[in-house]
Amino acid sequence: MMFYSILGPFFPKEAENKGVSNTVIGMIFGCYALFDLVASLVFGKYLVHIGAKFMFVAGMFVSGGVTILFGVLDQVPEGPMFIAMCFLVRVADAVSFSAAVTASSSVLAKAFPNNVATVMGSLEIFSGLGLVLGPPLGGFLYQSFGYQMPFIFLGCILLLMVPLNMCILPNYESDPGEHSFWKLITLPKVTLIAFVINSLSSCFGFLDPTLSLFVLEKFNLPAGYVGLVFLGLALSYTISSPLFGLLSDKMPHLRKWLLVFGNLITAGCYMLLGPVPVLHIKSQLWLLVLILVINGISTGMSVIPTFPEILGCAYENGFEEGLSTLGLVSGLINAMWSVGAFIGPTLGGFLYEKIGFEWAAAVQGLWALTSGLAMGLFYLLEPSRRKRSKLQNILSTEEERTALLPDEIQP
Repeated sequence: MMFYSILGPFFPKEAENKGVSNTVIGMIFGCYALFDLVASLVFGKYLVHIGAKFMFVAGMFVSGGVTILFGVLDQVPEGPMFIAMCFLVRVADAVSFSAAVTASSSVLAKAFPNNVATVMGSLEIFSGLGLVLGPPLGGFLYQSFGYQMPFIFLGCILLLMVPLNMCILPNYESDPGEHSFWKLITLPKVTLIAFVINSLSSCFGFLDPTLSLFVLEKFNLPAGYVGLVFLGLALSYTISSPLFGLLSDKMPHLRKWLLVFGNLITAGCYMLLGPVPVLHIKSQLWLLVLILVINGISTGMSVIPTFPEILGCAYENGFEEGLSTLGLVSGLINAMWSVGAFIGPTLGGFLYEKIGFEWAAAVQGLWALTSGLAMGLFYLLEPSRRKRSKLQNILSTEEERTALLPDEIQP
């Protein structure tokens, strides 16, 4: 997560110096998510065949190597060659990162089946720490030692983690399941939660190629301080995620409303991020940081309940309990996050050029607003839908018993 977050403060400016447009910069950020999407679906489906431990360790090893390679891209000549190498390295890292994340989520859910949300929320502490430490550390290393040092430093840390995890991680064996991603994603509740995940990741991804440029242009901050602006978002997400995880496990009935209201609050945050000109609110640095802090909390509120909600829905609809279903759920969540993380930077870079940061952020907010309202409407209608389904099952059972009755009373 540190490697994922260090690009925001200085890579857009470095790419601009190489003659890359804002739209292409957004595509460089976005292609990561596109290939993460494809890889997540593949790795989720074949997790049991490959082995969760091997998938995690191999993914981490490759990711460490390509992180170091990203650090030597400044030696590549500007123009098409530089752009092509950026895409190539980002794609390789996306595939390896997808393998590690899909495997790790499945292993954790298998190891702690009764506290999935708490464990996922606790894991987000360390994901959040990566997001928190990445921008300021990356900005410091970039200003002090140049472009290469942040990537070499983080790549070496990743490679050092490989032998450690080879020793620590348990091996889990499981039989391949009968169900597919298609059956999972076509469940109405899972489809809507996938839309929620899309909207949240798109909002997050939107900030990568746009926020640093907006802050540099609007407030004239040096690159090192731009990283501190990202700090508010990441820190609030880090602190709030385990709390929402614990709340989700202790009071499962609250999960759905955490999902809904988290989305609605996120929508409001993006309307105020610029702020959108129709509100006639002056853009100020303290307001921007405050909105990012609230956005971090609202994102944690929405993201953490998604895994147990989808997993519970899968079990209710006949999916077998085991590593196979956990792999499908983990891969699906990672894939849906990647869809939004591709659209967010790509569309964000384009809209930033065409209509400016304020209106572009408002467009992102509309996506979160739509998904939040759709999810809320589903949950409001869910009790009546379940009653209707239960009534149909009772009537169907009665009809079967009535049809069998004449046969039963014959001598």
